[in-house]
Formats: sequence, structure tokens, C-alpha cells
Amino acid sequence: MGESGEEYGNYSYDYYLEYGDLEDLRVEHRQEETMHIISVIVYIISFVLGLIGNGTVIWVTAFKTKRTVNSVWLLNLAIADFVFVFFLPFSIDYILRDFHWDFGVAMCKLNSFVSVMNMYASVLFLTVLSIDRYVSLVHLNWSQKYRTVERAWAVCGCIWALAGAMSCPALIFRDTLRLQDKVVCFNNFHAQDPHMAAMRHIIIVVIRTTVGFLLPFTAICVSGLLLTIKVNQSGSLVRVSSFSKTVTAVILAFFLCWAPFHTFSIMELSTHSSVHLHNILKTGFPLATSLGFFNSCINPLLYILLGRKVRRILKRACLDITKSSLRELSQSISATEIESVPELPQENPSDEPLESSVV
Repeated sequence: MGESGEEYGNYSYDYYLEYGDLEDLRVEHRQEETMHIISVIVYIISFVLGLIGNGTVIWVTAFKTKRTVNSVWLLNLAIADFVFVFFLPFSIDYILRDFHWDFGVAMCKLNSFVSVMNMYASVLFLTVLSIDRYVSLVHLNWSQKYRTVERAWAVCGCIWALAGAMSCPALIFRDTLRLQDKVVCFNNFHAQDPHMAAMRHIIIVVIRTTVGFLLPFTAICVSGLLLTIKVNQSGSLVRVSSFSKTVTAVILAFFLCWAPFHTFSIMELSTHSSVHLHNILKTGFPLATSLGFFNSCINPLLYILLGRKVRRILKRACLDITKSSLRELSQSISATEIESVPELPQENPSDEPLESSVV
């Protein structure tokens, strides 16, 4: 088992999303400890902001706005991010315990499955958002006829099914292994065949980078470029809506957050060729992973900052809550004051002085 531990140590830079921790954590522990502390801080911030922000977006899009195609996209994207950040405490606990997994094999598989599915679902929903924006602005007649809420929900169902299918390797290969005094959660590609492990590793990285980043981002860029060209050719002044600005900002945030992770994933395939590259990956991969996770709490902040409708609904909701609280407080104070007022003694008619009948 020692040989397999050394072999899997070469695939242990991403300590949470894909490969977990093995023997490499015992080397240069002090240098890595700083990176782990930074990762924990980012995870905690992502958990708090993501839980509140995505919960707010779900509440607004599901209960406080008219159900439209745009609200369906945003609702499903917020659900994906909310479920992901809900599982972040497992990752935080894993790092704080010096990469000791204490939740069993099933949760090891489920935790990784949720994180990978979030990545796929997020980028696919952003791709649909970008293409839908192009279609709704350029092909107006077609979109008015076929762009319906029911079809939007059908597309969302297909996206969830595809994201779940693409995330199945986490359920298949994710495993736990006891190394001396700790249990690690890692991808057990093949304990006895290093070449098979390397091939499976390469296949997963290629599929994940292609389907989870390159193809969707290419589609996003092409649709955005075509929209720009169409607007310039028409010569008309198209008003950029608040929703369009929000979509652009969310897409840009996704690229900035996930591009480093996918870059490190590709670099990891050639880690055996250079000791210097090996050290770069050990230092940078945890930070790149935490930056990708941070994307789940950025999206709701962008909705609130750039979406006028969302801000208006939140402002109205805050005012309603404040008025309701003040009203209840006022009623409570009034009731307290009434109870505290002493009762005056009632006058007895028989004690009243009789009027004199003498003039």
C-alpha cells in the first residue's frame, strides 16, 4: 500500500474537488500550512456569503417575482450554488483536521459529487443564459413564439441530468484510505496499476476541462460576439438592460474564478517532468480550488448589485419587515403601558354629598 500512496501523491494537489491528500502533505508541511489557512478562510467566507446570498436570490426569484424565463435560469443557478456551499463545512472540517476525513466513504463520494456537479451546472446555466440573451434580442419573433417558461424548465432538467452524469466519476472513483493516524478522501483510480490510474486521470481532466470550461466558454464568447456584430450592423441603439449587464458580469466572474483551476489541472498532467512544476502545483492548486469555490458566493452579490429588480424587491421586503417589526414593537409597548397604569378607585354614589334643599 505504500507504493500506491506514493503514486497517488502525485495527484494530490487539489485537496478537495478531485484528488484529496496523501503522502505529499507530510513533506514541506510548513509551506503548505499557510496555503491551507488561506483556503479555509476563503471557504468560510464562501459558505457564509453563499448561504445568505443564494438563499436570498432563491427567495426572490421563487416567491417575489413573476415567473419568467430569466428568473428560471437565475433560480436554478442559485440552487446549484446554494447546495454546493451547504456542503462546504465538510471541506472546512477536512482541512482543519489536517486532511483527516471523518465522515465515511458515502459522504466522501457525495461531497465530491456535489462540488463537481456544481461546476458543471453553473457553467451550463451560464451558457444557456448567454445564448438565450442572444436569441431573445436578435431573433425576437422566434423567441416570442417558442421562448416559454415551460421550455425553460425542460432545458433546466436536461442541464441537471447532464451535470449529474458528468459528475458520476466522483461516485465511482472517490474512496477513503487510512494512512497511519488519518483517513484521507481521494480518487482511487487503480491501486495496483499506475498506468491505468494515469490514463483515467488524464481522461477525467480532459473531459472536465473541455465540457466544463472550453466548450461552454467558447459558446458564450461566440454568442456575445454575434450579438455585438448584429447590434453594430443594425445601427440601432439597443438599450443594455440590467439583466444583460448582470449576465455579462456573472460570466466574467466565472471565467476569472475557474480559469486558474483548469489551468492547473492541465499543468498537473505533466507534473512528473519537472520538480519546479511539482512545487508550483503544490502551492497553487489549493488556492486555485478555493478561488473556484468562491464563485458560488459572487453570483448572488452580482445579482443584488447589478439587478435593479432584485434591489427593488429586497428594499421593499426590508421596509415591510421593518414596518412590521415597528408595528409589533409599538403594540407591545402600548400593551405594557396599559397594564402598568394603576386602576383608580371607583366612586360610590352613596358617598357623594347630598345637595342641600335649603335655599
